[in-house]
Amino acid sequence: MQDKQNKFFDVQNTVLFDNDPKNFTIKHSQHIPQSFLENIRNQRDNSLNQNEGEFMRVASVPVAVHEQWLREGFDMMKETPKAILMRLKQQDLDAFITTKKQV
Repeated sequence: MQDKQNKFFDVQNTVLFDNDPKNFTIKHSQHIPQSFLENIRNQRDNSLNQNEGEFMRVASVPVAVHEQWLREGFDMMKETPKAILMRLKQQDLDAFITTKKQV
């Protein structure tokens, strides 16, 4: 059984009130364990040694990031792998890229 530090949680929504009940902020967060990031780094580091079949994994994007992108009008389910990788790099989210191969 994984300990709490390695557990990958669903997106958490928290309401933060700003000094009165009529003004508030909704905070979306997700715990991403270090072991998940280490696994992605290992996949990326070993990607040049892997033979790809019909499909190639290029990234592993957490739900919280995907939902944020949807709110911004970017649906990664409709985008090309190249566009997804470019967006990850533009937002300094390189830690979620799983390959060093040309896409």
